[in-house]
Order: sequence, then C-alpha cells, then structure tokens
Amino acid sequence: MTITLKLNGVEHSVDADPGTPLLWVIRDELKLTGTKFGCGVASCGACTVHVDGEPARSCQTFIEDVEGAEITTIETIGDTPEGAAIQQAWKELDVVQCGYCQSGQIMSAVGLLQENPKPSVEEINDYMNGNACRCATYQRIRAGIQRASEILEA
Repeated sequence: MTITLKLNGVEHSVDADPGTPLLWVIRDELKLTGTKFGCGVASCGACTVHVDGEPARSCQTFIEDVEGAEITTIETIGDTPEGAAIQQAWKELDVVQCGYCQSGQIMSAVGLLQENPKPSVEEINDYMNGNACRCATYQRIRAGIQRASEILEA
C-alpha cells in the first residue's frame, strides 16, 4: 500500500505493507539512520521519534497509523528551541558515552521540555523512565536536561 508521510517537514510517498513499523520505513526506505533499533518491543526508547509533537516508539508504531501525521526525527529536532537547548547542553556537559541510545534520549528529553520547561529531578526521572542507556549515563542525561531547561529560561 502507498502511504504519504510528512517526515521532518517533507512529504514522502512510501510503499509498505500494512503493519510495517515506522522505524523500518524511516531507516530502510527514507535512509534516515539517526533513529536506532534497540529492542523492537518499545521498551528501550532508542527508536523514539515525535508524532504530532509527542514522543513515540517507532518500532511499534505502524505505518498506516501515522499517515497524515507530522513526524520528526533526530535529524531535525535541533530546529526546535528545546532541541537546540538539549543539543547545546549535551555538548557542554559531555553527556554521551557510546551514543547508541542518545537519539532516543534526546527525542524524549525534548518531549519533556516541550511539555514541562522546568522539570524537577523527580519529573525528569519519571518522564525518562523507559529510555535505557547501556552505559548508565543517567546522571549526565538528567544533568543535561536540567542544563537545557536553564538555557531555555535565559
């Protein structure tokens, strides 16, 4: 079936079977490889994208369910104020270790700051729960979100 997606502000027509995860269309058909495959069951967060402004796990989001939606991936999240602040904070605080989970971490962190620009530590922990980091840089991720909140406030 042919589906039209609006991905990072650009319309794409893709031919995909019903039930195809959005992740595979993004990576294999549209060749945007910043969104990562982690677990395939929506429990690690590596594949997080935004669908109509809300973080969603693309490994369990089916292509037919997002036709007509605005989909944003890591490739353009820095165009938003929250995305730019998160990217700046990540660099300032050297948040990344291996980096594999970071696109999902960033997409979730941006979703948090768009919803709550001044989250408490508890709110950060609650919101980011479900984004796994194999290197256990959770303290640096939390500090990066706090720093990005400060950047947005300035």
